[in-house]
Amino acid sequence: MPLSGEAIRMMNYVDDVSTTLRRILALAPILTPEERHRVAEYLTHANPGIDAVVNALNAESSK
Repeated sequence: MPLSGEAIRMMNYVDDVSTTLRRILALAPILTPEERHRVAEYLTHANPGIDAVVNALNAESSK
């Protein structure tokens, strides 16, 4: 079954998020331990988080 334009757009968003996360990983070594901790805390509290998005997508597919 072919994907809709909206599904393809959402997959492109996932690619954008993955690119951003790779950039964070690449820059993490230049941060101080305190800065890394603060960024990690910031990411942990980001809302919605990846788990909420995955759960929402899985919940919709099980209907």
